[in-house]
Amino acid sequence: MAASHDSDIRVQSLSKPVDVAEYLFTRLRQIGVRSVHGVPGDYNLVALDYLPGAGLDWVGSVNELNAAYAADGYARVRGIAALVTTFGVGELSALNGIAGAFAEHVPVVHIVGCPSTVSQRHGMLLHHTLGNGDFNVFADMSKQISCALAKLTNPAEIAAQIDHTLRECYIRSHPVYILLPTDMVQQKIEGARLATPIPLDEPKNEPKSEDYVVDVVLKYLHSAKDPIVLVDACAIRHRVLDEVHALVQKTKLPVFVTPMGKGAVNEEHATYGGVYAGVSSHPDVIERVEGSDLILSIGALKSDFNTSGFSYRTSQLNTIDFHSTHTVVRYSHYPDVTMRGVLRKIIERVDLARLHVRPINHKQADEPPPDASGTITQAWFWPRISRFLQASDVVVTETGTANFGIWDTRFPKDVTALSQVLWGSIGWSVGAAQGAALAVKDDQANRRTILFVGDGSIQLTVQELSTMIRKGLNPIIFVICNDGFTIERFIHGMEATYNDIAPWKFQDLVTVFGGTEERTAKFQVKSVDELEKLLADKDFTAAKRLQFVEVYMPKKDAPRALVLTADASAKTNSKMQ
Repeated sequence: MAASHDSDIRVQSLSKPVDVAEYLFTRLRQIGVRSVHGVPGDYNLVALDYLPGAGLDWVGSVNELNAAYAADGYARVRGIAALVTTFGVGELSALNGIAGAFAEHVPVVHIVGCPSTVSQRHGMLLHHTLGNGDFNVFADMSKQISCALAKLTNPAEIAAQIDHTLRECYIRSHPVYILLPTDMVQQKIEGARLATPIPLDEPKNEPKSEDYVVDVVLKYLHSAKDPIVLVDACAIRHRVLDEVHALVQKTKLPVFVTPMGKGAVNEEHATYGGVYAGVSSHPDVIERVEGSDLILSIGALKSDFNTSGFSYRTSQLNTIDFHSTHTVVRYSHYPDVTMRGVLRKIIERVDLARLHVRPINHKQADEPPPDASGTITQAWFWPRISRFLQASDVVVTETGTANFGIWDTRFPKDVTALSQVLWGSIGWSVGAAQGAALAVKDDQANRRTILFVGDGSIQLTVQELSTMIRKGLNPIIFVICNDGFTIERFIHGMEATYNDIAPWKFQDLVTVFGGTEERTAKFQVKSVDELEKLLADKDFTAAKRLQFVEVYMPKKDAPRALVLTADASAKTNSKMQ
């Protein structure tokens, strides 16, 4: 496959020459990637030929944006993902999805096939360029949403560049950008390096600084009268859930999660208290969290929707923040003292005899009775889903109704929850569900992937059903049919036409995109009885094929948390100073 390099003395000096593309894709497999998302283009075609030889499966999505969303979902389940696009037109289409991964701390490797170094050097007027000879403009855009950027233009440096960039992606849990010129794909580099895995252990804290911070934390923890633990998104993204679980298990401290932290802890545990998001939380949760004299906040990401419009009523004087890059104890900031090492020593050194633990007394909300009319309401639906879920399910919720409704769903053990509360790109969940389901398949795990998406959101990215069907994935897809963009209605414009959508025959799309009766199933439920019957069906719950469910709910009905958060958001949007 590779071009001849026999006369190149640099190649002769290599102990085990391999092509650049082979090296790159082998490294991807070594760090956990099994399937690569993307869209082919003439600047990446030769590189794509190397995927099978590296043991990687190609997942051609219907467009680059969906591919980026899918890579995001894949990474949240599998730990890291890869996306391949072509220069200019392809990579720009993916940028929204990559920006979302950056905002939400998701490690995605974005590989862009680009024109040859010769073409770039001569400023050639090539397709997919701006026609001005500037071949750096798109990389400069991606630089702002990548934690590392590598332009593979010098064979002597490429292997080290790849290893460094992939390590940064994993350790920092953010996207990276790799630019691969067409004339570098088959260049020879040192393949002997592949025998040594990329080190993925994060740097350890400086011992004395770490010990000092641990001592300070324990001083406050041992003296607190009502300490609690609050777990947020970055505890998941930066892989400290083992430490979180060990801390809760040993101390028996009450533990709460934020909306972005859903799924971080075992909600069946006796010390689990519920979802805290400021004013939108249940009253008992508000009272307990805001009444605590010490909050151990792990991986906080205090965005507007994650805090119901910045409505926390907690004091920094009563808070210790653990992050992936630093620790904050009350108002004292400790840079480069990261949470993993600190948490491990707290678990090791905490004196249980000096710890004051006030058990969870409030009762988790019971499933309310259905509406007497038989109408499926938001208030009934989400608690009811608690009984439908199974241990180890992967639950994907769309920006809007589902993101807020899921607060009232009690998860069984080991559920993985995917949401995009911070970036909030409408339609993200459909691509993410494809990626998540594929990651489950690549793991060879016996897990269901369940998607909750609105009828407005799915219209943006519904083509990804085609990829799900083509790859033999078996998600359960609940489409909430309530005539439009519900969260926007509650923020502004309840009756405005811009919040309306065209009515679609959603079920027909499954057939349009290649679904057969053997491999897919379609359902439409408009009453509580119809939904109860479906959720009790053993074939349906087994999830052995793709299943698409239209669930009809009233247009002006919304989860309690959505209504309160939308009101807070509207007030934030209208502030003049």
